[in-house]
Amino acid sequence: MKLLKDRILKDGRSFEGGILKVDSFINHQMDPILMKSIGVEFVRRFGNLPINKIVTIEASGIAPAIMLGYLLELPVVFIKKAVPKTMANMLFTTVYSFTKDKEYTVSVSGDFLTPNDKVVFIDDFLANGNAAVGVNQLIKQSGAELYGMGFIIEKSFQDGGRRLRDLGIRVESLARIKELGDNKIIFEE
Repeated sequence: MKLLKDRILKDGRSFEGGILKVDSFINHQMDPILMKSIGVEFVRRFGNLPINKIVTIEASGIAPAIMLGYLLELPVVFIKKAVPKTMANMLFTTVYSFTKDKEYTVSVSGDFLTPNDKVVFIDDFLANGNAAVGVNQLIKQSGAELYGMGFIIEKSFQDGGRRLRDLGIRVESLARIKELGDNKIIFEE
């Protein structure tokens, strides 16, 4: 997606260790016009599937998932990064966060993710794939059917994409980055 790649080159900041900051337009301050374009591109990639729900994980996946849900007129469910005391019928699994260097429990109500659901998962980044693998486990626990996973940015030099594709999951990434360094961003062709 050229518009996204151009914005990453213009406003993204890269650092040694494979770190890419896009917090000025994707995951802290958001550009709603860019987010709409991202939603339109996800519609192009997933809109022909017989899905009835969009799934994401809090917090940075919510904006692109809402855009896709709005454009397809489908509900959006976000996986919580904690187990709420106020909800019953919870499904949960443990996920390791590379960014935060800790394990945490992610959960979703079985009332909102059911065996009748056919879903697409949307998130901002795919790096090591731990969150996506955890979400896949929750989708399986619920009995829902996963039709694919979409990511705004994939760090293809990390294992996440391979892990998901090895599980037979359709992965659609709008910008695939093969190398990051100090002020260096190189995209996959």
